[in-house]
Amino acid sequence: MTKNEDDLQGRGESRTEETLEVREPETALKALEEEKEKADRYLTNWQRAEADLMNLKRRSEVERNETTMFANSGLVLDLLPVLDDLERALENAGEDIRGNPWVDGVALIYRKLKTVLENRGLAEIEAEGEEFDPAVHEAVMCVEGEDGKVMGVIRKGYKFRDRVLRPAMVYVGQEKSAEPS
Repeated sequence: MTKNEDDLQGRGESRTEETLEVREPETALKALEEEKEKADRYLTNWQRAEADLMNLKRRSEVERNETTMFANSGLVLDLLPVLDDLERALENAGEDIRGNPWVDGVALIYRKLKTVLENRGLAEIEAEGEEFDPAVHEAVMCVEGEDGKVMGVIRKGYKFRDRVLRPAMVYVGQEKSAEPS
């Protein structure tokens, strides 16, 4: 007995059968090709899964940033009627009460509120004289005037960080149609 056979017997193993299968070269090449194809599939699937994970992380980050950025839009939307009311009150203040300290105080409050909201991302939508755009204007009536132009504003519209928060309520010009003869 050789030393290797003694070692095998000492561990309770014997070398009665060959454990390695002897293959023909063609069979071995075919098996190798199959394993390469399987490895390529695994690599492709792994790369696809990694790309999906990266896309998910990127989308999650964008959504998180948008959520943070637009978290205050509900509060700003609720404050717009207050801003409108202050503006109407100042516009309708009679000449006899202008210059009173409390009217000046209301004007100061209006300017402060508007400045705070603008600093947070609020912007007024320009409407009068502009081409009617249904994405930012809400037409409530048509009047005689240049076709498709905003002729007047009933209620101001606002954007919050480039998103329409409230469309401007406007009346739109419409050319007078000629009467049939």
